[in-house]
Amino acid sequence: MGRAATAKKLRAAEPLRKLDFGCGPHPREGFEGVDRLAFDGKVTHVVDLTKTPWPWKDASVAEAHASHFIEHLTAVQRVAFCNELYRVLVPGGTCQIITPHWASCRAYGDPTHQWPPVSEFWFYYLNKDWRAGNAPHTDVAHWTDGFACHFEATWGYALRPDLGVRNQEFQQFAIANYKEVCQDIIAMLTKPKEKT
Repeated sequence: MGRAATAKKLRAAEPLRKLDFGCGPHPREGFEGVDRLAFDGKVTHVVDLTKTPWPWKDASVAEAHASHFIEHLTAVQRVAFCNELYRVLVPGGTCQIITPHWASCRAYGDPTHQWPPVSEFWFYYLNKDWRAGNAPHTDVAHWTDGFACHFEATWGYALRPDLGVRNQEFQQFAIANYKEVCQDIIAMLTKPKEKT
């Protein structure tokens, strides 16, 4: 058996992780909590995620979650976060990101939130093919601190509760035209599976 096959077999024997980044004192059930503060022992891994590389091996994480975390990172730190996330996720691995919607006061009230607020357009930059055709200057090939990741991303919204009873046509109009309709952006990032 060759070295590459042996390494792959050893990785297969290790259990894949499920990490909750920036979990605070309430890690998601079934996930290992990751935060820079220990929160009275409720955090599994006390790690400053702005420092790279992270302590996890390549392709060692099956699933990740980051609720109300990335808005606390600067724009450049968000790029580094996505690059490290891409490194540690297995092919086909996912990460759900929940962040305040840019048109909600929730994005601006916390003094530890960084500028700019996250918008839907940010998720396009996480895809290598999109970057190549639309924003090559943001790629690591042209900018030292640039994106090296390649994610497929989908997203939706957590709407104000009173809009849940309105029809979908009204909801879509409100999302496009009114402030404070969307409370959060809920995105799913997927690392594409390797081509065989």
